[in-house]
Amino acid sequence: MTRDEARKKILFALDVHDLSEIDRYAELLAGRVGMFKVGKELFTAGGPETVRAVQRHGGRVFLDLKYHDIPNTVAKAMVAAARLGVQLANLHALGGAEMMETTVREVHREFGDQRPRLLAVTILTSSTAETLQRVGIDYPVEEMVVRLARLAQEAGMDGVVASPLEIGPIRLACGPDFLIVTPGVRPSFAAIDDQKRIMTPAEAVGAGADYLVIGRPIAKAADPAAAAEQIVDEIVAACP
Repeated sequence: MTRDEARKKILFALDVHDLSEIDRYAELLAGRVGMFKVGKELFTAGGPETVRAVQRHGGRVFLDLKYHDIPNTVAKAMVAAARLGVQLANLHALGGAEMMETTVREVHREFGDQRPRLLAVTILTSSTAETLQRVGIDYPVEEMVVRLARLAQEAGMDGVVASPLEIGPIRLACGPDFLIVTPGVRPSFAAIDDQKRIMTPAEAVGAGADYLVIGRPIAKAADPAAAAEQIVDEIVAACP
C-alpha cells in the first residue's frame, strides 16, 4: 500500500468547537488525511458553514450526524446533506429498512451517481452486551452488528459504520464491495479513551476496513501533522 492510499483511509474527527479551530486543523491536515469528519456537536454549533470551512481548504467531508427519525424526515435530511457536497453521510440502521430504503431512493433520485456514499451506523463502539441488554436487545454485539449490516445492504446502503472487531463477520456477510468505516481505532502510541471495541490502524486495515475514524490521537498530539504521518507509517508498514 502506498502512503497516499494509506492517507485516504484516515477520517479525521473534527471534534472542535468553532470555525477558527476548523481552519487550524484543515490547514494542518488537508492532504494528510482522506476526509474530515463533522459530527453532531460541531454541526449543531456552526451549521453548514462547518462543512464549507473544510471545503475551502480543499478537504473532503464525512457528515456524521447519524440520522434516526421517520423515513421521510431522514430522507430529506440526507438529501440536504448531499446538497452540501459531502462525500459520506450516515444514519442509524436501527431506524429500520423503510427508513433506509426511502433515503436511498430519494438521494439517488436527485443526485444519481453524483452523490455521497450512504452509510448506516450499526452498534456504537462505546456499547457492550450490557448496553444492548438494558435497551431490550438480547443478541450478542457481533450478531446484532451483522444483522444490521445485512439489513443496510438489502436496503441499498453503500456501507456501514462498525467496530473494527466486526469487520471480518461483516465482510463474510456482505462481501468485498460493501464499505466499512471503523471508529474505535487507536494507533499504538495513543490512549484508549472511552472506546471499548478497538484496534490499531494497521490491524483495522489488515482486517479489511475501508476508512478509519481517528480523532484525539491526532488532535491532542503536540504536532497533529506528524501524528497523522505516524499513523500512515503504521499502516504502510503493516500493509506493504
